[in-house]
Amino acid sequence: MLLIYTQKITPRIVYTFKHICTNVLGISIKFTTKIEEFIAHEGMKLSYGKQALGNELFVQKVDLLLEQGLSEVEIKVQPWGDNYCFFPVSENSALPFDIFAASFFLLSRYEEYLPHVKDDLGRFPASESVGFQEGFLKTPVVDIWAYKFKEILLERFPEISLANRKFHTRAIIAVEHVFNFQNKGFLRSLAGMHLDIIKLQFNKVLDRIQVVMRIKKDPINIFEDLIAFIKEYKVPLLFMFQLSDFSIYDRNINYNRNPYRSIIKYVGDYAKVGLMPGYFAMEDFKTLRKEKLRMENTVHTPLDSVINVKYNLNIPEFYNFLSELEIPQDYSMGYPETAGFRAGTCSPFLFYDINTESTLALKIHPYVFNSNIVEHTDFGQLTGDIGKMIAEVKKVGGSFKAVFKNQDFSEYSNFQAYYALLKQIYEIK
Repeated sequence: MLLIYTQKITPRIVYTFKHICTNVLGISIKFTTKIEEFIAHEGMKLSYGKQALGNELFVQKVDLLLEQGLSEVEIKVQPWGDNYCFFPVSENSALPFDIFAASFFLLSRYEEYLPHVKDDLGRFPASESVGFQEGFLKTPVVDIWAYKFKEILLERFPEISLANRKFHTRAIIAVEHVFNFQNKGFLRSLAGMHLDIIKLQFNKVLDRIQVVMRIKKDPINIFEDLIAFIKEYKVPLLFMFQLSDFSIYDRNINYNRNPYRSIIKYVGDYAKVGLMPGYFAMEDFKTLRKEKLRMENTVHTPLDSVINVKYNLNIPEFYNFLSELEIPQDYSMGYPETAGFRAGTCSPFLFYDINTESTLALKIHPYVFNSNIVEHTDFGQLTGDIGKMIAEVKKVGGSFKAVFKNQDFSEYSNFQAYYALLKQIYEIK
């Protein structure tokens, strides 16, 4: 056990120390505000304050973890070895910066609470993040910092027992539409065919007719292919299905149609399934609860996971909805338009709500890559970037998560490229 002295124990301090020390490094910790108890302790100990008490392991703090609510935060990023850090402190500290305040800033998504320029869809864009602006977005800095801290702990306390994490990967398939042509109804099919003709997409006109006449399988109903991929390579996939009402934003078929439900049940026999909330569920609690119940009534198990990779991730309101509905896991923490580590980490973490200064019972699983970027990125550069990020995640025993769409693997897409990316992520030769 590591005893930690601090003058004041705040929710932010408890949250951040638990993540770095316990979640990432596997160290049990205890806090004290009593100098006498700290000095008398003969085991491993660390002080976190403005100045050291003696010759103990000392990490100097800045004020961020003592504050409540939001304030103007000055970020001065500086190089630290092969990496970057911010919130610098004096040379008396075991680290040249406040690792805990910097980690909290990234994990809590502090910058997303502050005024920022939104993109066309009302989302927080990667370009507004300090990681993007300072060049460390594609590096899991929080985990790298934690492992540097691990080296310091081992040097000071050789007897310390630390966890050995194992690198793993997981691909998520976001399913907004199960069918492209099938079960769309006469008027929608007619309107779609008219649009295809206007765009001179005569191959789609022919495909639509063949699918409606059941001569051909719907081109984006590729779930048997992906299940075959799971069976052949023995890898896990996580499928997220949308069950929202039809609207100008969500144009899937009726969630209650038997073909739709059958596919969800079929996929659920071979892989984990979760919910991809619709547009209105992102900001309306009752709508999200309704969609949650639809999924649970379809798969007959409690809903475990959700993802939002299309609409604005309204922090912290959406995460409070998930917590209140007792949905334990979210996979939305990433940028749809840019590869990288949105929260600076490749480790799952509990979400901290700055508005209430409390830790939610909601585990965030950050993703690194979204297939949206494939169409406007050089493929060679993309595979190179993914390879580098996988290598970074491996060094710290983290988790590399990537998001694809079922359409990526259809005949209307360059599916060979997406399968190549899927194999690269799972390191399939």
